[in-house]
Amino acid sequence: MRTIEVSIVILILAVAFISATFFAVLPSPRQISSLSLSQLAFTTLQVLDTGQALAETVFKNPSDPTWTDFEIALSACLPPNIVYNLTVYDMIQTGNTLTYSKFHSITNSEGGLGTDSEASSYLVTSTNVTFTVTPEKISGTLYILNCSDANGWWITGYTSQSLAGDLYDLLSPYFNTTIMVQNTTDLGYLLNDTLISDFPHENIADAVVINALGEAVPIPAEYCQGGARENEGYDPSVTYTYARYCYTLGEKTRQYNWTWISIVGYPLYYVSNTVAFADEQNNWGIYGMVKVYQAGVNAFLQGIDNQTYFYDETKITGSPGVVQFSSDALHWSNYYGIYPAPYQTSTRALNSSILTTYHLNATDNY
Repeated sequence: MRTIEVSIVILILAVAFISATFFAVLPSPRQISSLSLSQLAFTTLQVLDTGQALAETVFKNPSDPTWTDFEIALSACLPPNIVYNLTVYDMIQTGNTLTYSKFHSITNSEGGLGTDSEASSYLVTSTNVTFTVTPEKISGTLYILNCSDANGWWITGYTSQSLAGDLYDLLSPYFNTTIMVQNTTDLGYLLNDTLISDFPHENIADAVVINALGEAVPIPAEYCQGGARENEGYDPSVTYTYARYCYTLGEKTRQYNWTWISIVGYPLYYVSNTVAFADEQNNWGIYGMVKVYQAGVNAFLQGIDNQTYFYDETKITGSPGVVQFSSDALHWSNYYGIYPAPYQTSTRALNSSILTTYHLNATDNY
C-alpha cells in the first residue's frame, strides 16, 4: 500500500509539472542570460588576434589551409551552443568614398543566423603595414594628486597611488605636461602658486587637477587644525570642521582657472593627511583622514562662486541610477580615443540645481 501511495504522489507531481511547463510563458534565453553576445564576439576576435594571428590569416587566399586552423580556433573560443558567421571585408577607398567588399566568410550555421542576432566588428591591417598614432595635445598642465601621505576612500580595487599611476599612463599622452603631485607638501606649494617641478612648460594657471583619492582630498599640514592657515579664529571649545579648507580649494580653482576633477563618490567628503591625522579614522578603519560630511563640496562650490563662506551641510547629491553619456562626451571619447563604458551607475551625482545656486555653466573645455 505504501508503494502505491508513493506512486500516486509521483503521478500527481508529474502531471502538475507537465501542465505548468505546457502553459507557462518562459522568457527568451536573451532575457535571462547575462552573456552579451556582441561583447563575446569582440573579445573572441581580440583573443584570436593575439600576436597578429588574425591579421596574418585574413589577408591570405581563402583556399589557404591557414583558414582551416583559424576556423578550428574560432570554434574552440566560443561556447558550443553559439552559432556564428564571420565575414571578412576589404576596405576600398576611392577618392572620398569608402566601400566594403566581401572577401571571405565562414560559419557553423546551416540555415543562417536569424533576425535576432548580434554583430561586432574588428579592424585589422596587413602585418607588413606599420602606422603610428600621434595624440593631439591639450594645452596646459595636468596635475594628478598622488600624495603618498594621504589615503583614498571609495576607490574600490585601488589605492590612490595605483589609481593615480593608471591615470598617468592613460592621460599623459594627451597633455603637454603631466605632473604627479607626490605629497601634501607639494599640493601646498601649488595652492601658494609655487611650481613643483623642473618641467619648462609647467603652468599652474589653467591647469587640470585630478584628485585620485575618491571621496577624500589630501590636505597640507599647514591647513590642519592649529596650523597657520586655519588658526585664525580657532576656538578649541568648538568642534572643528575642515569645510573651510574645501572652500579654499574652491577659491584656488577659481583664482587659477583650474579644471578640478573628483573621481568616484561624494566629492570632498573627507580630508586626508596620514601624519597630521595619524590617530583619526573614517569609521571604516582607514586612518589618516577626517570626515567633513556634505559641507565639503558645498564649501568648495561657495569658493568657486566667490561667495562668503558659511558652514552648510545640506545634501546636494542624488541617485539617478544608470546614466548615459551625452553626445558631447561620446564625441570627445571618439576624438581622443579614450573609451570608458558609455553608461554608468550614478549614486552620488551632484544635482543640476548647483548650476543656478553657484552660477555655473555646464560646458566643454576642449
